[in-house]
Amino acid sequence: MLRRLLITLLASTAFATPAQAWWNEAWTTRTRVVLDTSDKGLALPGSVTDVVVPVRLHSGNFDFGAVAPDGADLRVLGADDKTALPFEIERFDAINELALLWVRVPAVAQGSDKNVLHVYAGNEKAPVEARAPVFAADHATVLHFSEAEGPAQDAAGGPPSSGPAAREANGLLGGALRLAGTPLAFAPNPRLALAPGGGLTVALWLRPDAPAETSTLVTLGPVTLKRTLDQVEARIGDEKLGGAALPGSAWSHVALTVGTGKARLYINGQPVAEADALLPAATPALVIGQGYKGLVDELQILPAARDAAWVKLAAASQGLDAAFIKSQKEGEGGAAGEGSGGGGYFGILLKNLTTDAWVVIVILLLMFVVAVAVMVGKARLVSQVGRANDRFLDRFRADLSGSGLAQDTESFTHSTLYRLYAIGEAEIAKRRAQGVQTLSGASLDAIKATLDAVQVRENHVLNARMVLLTIAISGGPFLGLLGTVVGVMITFAAIAAAGDVNVNAIAPGIAAALLATVAGLGVAIPALFGYNWLASRIKTISADMQIFVDEFVTRAAELHGKT
Repeated sequence: MLRRLLITLLASTAFATPAQAWWNEAWTTRTRVVLDTSDKGLALPGSVTDVVVPVRLHSGNFDFGAVAPDGADLRVLGADDKTALPFEIERFDAINELALLWVRVPAVAQGSDKNVLHVYAGNEKAPVEARAPVFAADHATVLHFSEAEGPAQDAAGGPPSSGPAAREANGLLGGALRLAGTPLAFAPNPRLALAPGGGLTVALWLRPDAPAETSTLVTLGPVTLKRTLDQVEARIGDEKLGGAALPGSAWSHVALTVGTGKARLYINGQPVAEADALLPAATPALVIGQGYKGLVDELQILPAARDAAWVKLAAASQGLDAAFIKSQKEGEGGAAGEGSGGGGYFGILLKNLTTDAWVVIVILLLMFVVAVAVMVGKARLVSQVGRANDRFLDRFRADLSGSGLAQDTESFTHSTLYRLYAIGEAEIAKRRAQGVQTLSGASLDAIKATLDAVQVRENHVLNARMVLLTIAISGGPFLGLLGTVVGVMITFAAIAAAGDVNVNAIAPGIAAALLATVAGLGVAIPALFGYNWLASRIKTISADMQIFVDEFVTRAAELHGKT
């Protein structure tokens, strides 16, 4: 009961309901991070107290343009915007816009979406702040393997490795240890001393290159983690736990806990084996990777047995797909999408657009403006022509003699039929002026040929600039696809150069690249609808002109032809 009350108290102070108040106006931007342990996030078997969690920052959730080049102005606070949380920076790459922080939080409540912390930045005058140790409180050894070269350093303050270690830039959480069968050894550390009946937790990430006959993953005196083919087993003295599969060529989290007479083995946060076991007294040396070939990352050893909730939280938060950790960039005042963090999701897309994508989108925007101008102009034209033609036909069919129609130019300014009628009447008048009172078959054919030529010219006017719509329809999606493909290529190239394969680092660039395709479709779809509607109206007007030519020639033959 007392333990539950303590967990609730800690969670309420550090992970209270998110405050809208701004911690300090001198810091212009913050990122809100939520550890969602509700049914929609990570279902923990219990609450966890005093835990260190990684916070990944990238261009999608953090404004690297506002932060100091080395991250010196970073501050991490609880949800109350008052409680400062200890943190350390394992990696900070402002050029590639990637960072990894380790933050110690007092408690992560079970079944809650109120586990919130805030990462502040954007203060050029921020004083240099001495950071409290993050891992020294309850960790015996913490190996990030994030050093560029040389011995592996212990973030918990223990001795470094006895010799240099090979690094892999593209690790799980940054750098990783590359082993080729030769182990990495550390001198005995008093913090790793085993006590009879005491507790121990060993957790690490592994990515084997291939199955091996037998390799020792971790040796800590009488405590060992071994891999045989694709199976992992643990030994505590004479007690054995094993039979858990560890596939090759993929990152897997392996954890061993010993305490209260029980030893438990976990793979990717799930318990796979259990046995009765007690730790013997020893102050052993730490050896990693005897006969092992592959990568090792984030080895943590604690002198206490952490429970299943801690193991599951560690595996889920440190893994590639830490989907239950939801982070969002916020502007000053706490509202997402305002201030320096502005734009919301759409702002994230715009901020991550590459130069080539911007060029494509600007071209598509110009195409869209041209297409809209053509569609609006053509829509007005065909509407005016259609109405004028209807009025003219009513007058033409009501006046069989045709008297007065040729002088009524204002009423039929936009009528193509009227222009055909006017040209036809002019041809008849020209022949009368030449003394021809009755039209022969040859004369009627000549008049029809003239009207056909006028009809062709009218069709040219009606179809003028329609080709711009066909260009928008066919070219828009291809231009957008080009911008997307180039943007995706640049995003993956940047990720490869940075050595971070976290999905949160990839997603903003990919989403922004897809915006070019959306823009291409945004140009093509309206242009397609407009083109089809206009083409149908123009086709109707053309058919009306063809019918009228035949009707006019027939009437001319009746009124002026030979009987």
